[in-house]
Amino acid sequence: MVFDLLLPGDSHSLKAKRSYVRPIVAALRKFEVSVAEVGALDRHGRAEVGVAVVAADPAHVREVLDSCERLVATRPEVELLSVRRRLHGDDE
Repeated sequence: MVFDLLLPGDSHSLKAKRSYVRPIVAALRKFEVSVAEVGALDRHGRAEVGVAVVAADPAHVREVLDSCERLVATRPEVELLSVRRRLHGDDE
């Protein structure tokens, strides 16, 4: 899953950008997922944060991803512009 985030107007430097992205990444890790900033690395007002989870049960994967999405959507310091999900199964 990839979150496209709009950061506040005061994030005019990479240091300011990290001050918004790092707490989100840390909060997502509590769901025991792999998470990192994966895109818009050179854009100060935007961030793309990727989340990956592996499980035997697809329903559990969806549950974890839903929890991650709820967490990011409720963060008052950023605006969630879009969410992209891709699920891969055994046959891929």
